Amino acid sequence: METGASSDKNGYEVIKNGSWFIQFRNGYNPWMARYVYGLMFLLVNLLAWVVRDYGRGALTEMKKFKNCKDGLNCLGTEGVLRVSLGCFLFYFIMFLSTVATSKTHSSRDKWHSGWWFAKLLMWPGLIIFPFLLPSSIIDLYGEIAHFGAGVFLLIQLISIISFITWLNEFFLSQKDAERCHVHVMLLATIAYTLCILGVILMYIWYVPDPSCLLNIFFITWTLFLIQLMASISLHPKINAGFLTPSLMGLYVVFICCEPVGEICNRNAESSSRTDWLTIISFVVALLAMVIATFSTGVDSQCFQFRKDENQEEDAIPYGYGFFHFVFATGAMYFAMLLIGWNIHHSMKRWTIDVGWTSTWVRIVNEWLAVCIYSNLDVGGSNDTEEQTNNIRATCHLSVL
Repeated sequence: METGASSDKNGYEVIKNGSWFIQFRNGYNPWMARYVYGLMFLLVNLLAWVVRDYGRGALTEMKKFKNCKDGLNCLGTEGVLRVSLGCFLFYFIMFLSTVATSKTHSSRDKWHSGWWFAKLLMWPGLIIFPFLLPSSIIDLYGEIAHFGAGVFLLIQLISIISFITWLNEFFLSQKDAERCHVHVMLLATIAYTLCILGVILMYIWYVPDPSCLLNIFFITWTLFLIQLMASISLHPKINAGFLTPSLMGLYVVFICCEPVGEICNRNAESSSRTDWLTIISFVVALLAMVIATFSTGVDSQCFQFRKDENQEEDAIPYGYGFFHFVFATGAMYFAMLLIGWNIHHSMKRWTIDVGWTSTWVRIVNEWLAVCIYSNLDVGGSNDTEEQTNNIRATCHLSVL
């Protein structure tokens, strides 16, 4: 038995350190499995978008489903929710079946990393299943999805902030500290320059008239938050440096960079039609969401209250249950983006995350990000440097 276990461990090491071809060829491989799940998630996102924007072409086929009522209830916003529900069910079932996995070579590990033929049957079956449900259940799921998407945003925020602080600690802990300090200052300068440029462009694009008071408030308050984070990080008791507040500044400017109302948008006339810039923006936003879901899913160690310094040799490389939980909430999140966080809101083609509800979700997300960052910075100042480095470093071992 020991010989068999030893050969299994050696086989895992070969897979882990091998090429992509070796990883792909092996049937039970957790490192390659996460990319397969990410690809499946991307395909479902694309399917939801097609159902929303180009579903009219499948109207005849949709009429075959009893609860679609001539096909109309399975297209547009409701079609997105039905696809999202199927995706959620798949990843939630995977979450329930892998949440307690702790050792490699166990049955749950093999279920997560293999059994692809069974999953390729289960996955499309669960995507089709919501199209058989009545609209009342889909509407209920749409309401629940608001909260699930909020959970996803919170998890994503903590992961992003943790990565930024870890990156700063990584540069500061290098042997050649002076040389790294120059690199840090250069990166921080570039980040702050982009922040200022972003704020200026937002004033130009989204404040064409003094009556756009809400846009003026949002942009000005974002500028204030950037200054606030810099002041907190440079406080003598914290001394976190310039890099973390500059990168966080970029993040909050990115969140804020969306107008409120077409009247206060210089690009409203051109955005009313589908052009290449609109298409590129949509594709980038979609890919960014999928990548964010994937990177957050493998970052399970950031959310452990007790850190295991001595990791066992046969421990799983990342939390399978947490990974699938993030993808399940991510399924709710992409639905909210595609319907503008409003189940009664119709979206234009090639648009994502627009409307008043989406605007307030982004603004609250921005303010929450600053609050979490500030608390982590203040709280981190009470830890020893060694404790802080250990906690932040373990958060990203599973991502690499």
